[in-house]
Amino acid sequence: MYDVRYSYLLEQFSDPAPILAEIGRLVATGDFTLGKPVAEFEKRFAELIGVRHAIGVGSGTDALKLPLKALGIGHGDEVITAANTFIATVGAIAETGATPVLVDCDDSFCMNVDQVEAAITKKTKAIMPVQLTGEVTDMGKLMAIAQRHNLPVVEDACQGILSEFAGKRSGTHGIAAGFSLHPLKNLNVWGDAGVVVTNDDGMNEKLRLIRNHGMKNRDEIAILGCNSRLDSLQAVVGNWLIGQTSEITRRRIENAAYYDAGLAGLPGLRVPPRRPNVKHVYHLYMVFAERRDELYQYCLDNGIEAKIHYPIPLYQQEGLKHLGYAPGTFPVTDRHAKEVISFPVDQHLTRAQQDRVIETVRKFCHGR
Repeated sequence: MYDVRYSYLLEQFSDPAPILAEIGRLVATGDFTLGKPVAEFEKRFAELIGVRHAIGVGSGTDALKLPLKALGIGHGDEVITAANTFIATVGAIAETGATPVLVDCDDSFCMNVDQVEAAITKKTKAIMPVQLTGEVTDMGKLMAIAQRHNLPVVEDACQGILSEFAGKRSGTHGIAAGFSLHPLKNLNVWGDAGVVVTNDDGMNEKLRLIRNHGMKNRDEIAILGCNSRLDSLQAVVGNWLIGQTSEITRRRIENAAYYDAGLAGLPGLRVPPRRPNVKHVYHLYMVFAERRDELYQYCLDNGIEAKIHYPIPLYQQEGLKHLGYAPGTFPVTDRHAKEVISFPVDQHLTRAQQDRVIETVRKFCHGR
């Protein structure tokens, strides 16, 4: 349908036979629940991020929720996060019974750390920065605030595998971090899955209990937990792909730089600032367009499958009205909802396809 498509999964898995063969070997063992493939994947993921522990869970959302539960966060508590994030961040906080407290973003697409301190109250029990699009929050400044107020930081790094701030990888700043293995991430599986990472031994032990009903063993329940185990089948897929993650990320960064050069200086279009102390891994490639909706439709009409992330600010969604934020509370988030447009940036794009995107956008901007 599109000359330049957004999802690359058909290309990535055009030959699934090797993975299916690995799954066949798993089936022959009957090792379906927290088995050897899960332990192997957890070890390799911890090494990839550079942490002591990785705990495989059922989804990226659970990878955010479970650390909050391990911290004892619940009803009557508040957790600070970014106003422009995806619903999973706020949903994970709400599932614990806590109240999400939002702060605005800046043009890095991450939370404006300068606004965090004003959002802290006596009820604040944690801060959850979001490494949105593969960008990274100013973690140096945020960690200083968190330490000053004795607040734990749980990173939402679901879109940020291998991203870095000041040479320090996402997932290594706070007490824990959650990652997503959703099919369109730069390390992906064949469905929902997530990983929590931590350098804290106590957090690791508690997370492993919580994800498996709180069971110390087959017969003993240590705490009340839930069922959020990384499927062995998904771990097989993850083990097949994890060795490619660095190369996939390198190619996405390279593709983003090519777009940046090709789209620079166009009237009515603005490339976001690229901070030299951040390694942006481009889960999403987004730019600002003054006539975004028109450009979006023009791209679709001309065979370019663009996307919008996200057209309705989260705090203005029907399902979040109970948080009580009035329209206009987060002006940068509002502006982004009107201006951002996303273009395919994945590792399977050809230069010809990228040139097609650039030329289409150029024609629109120059009114041809």
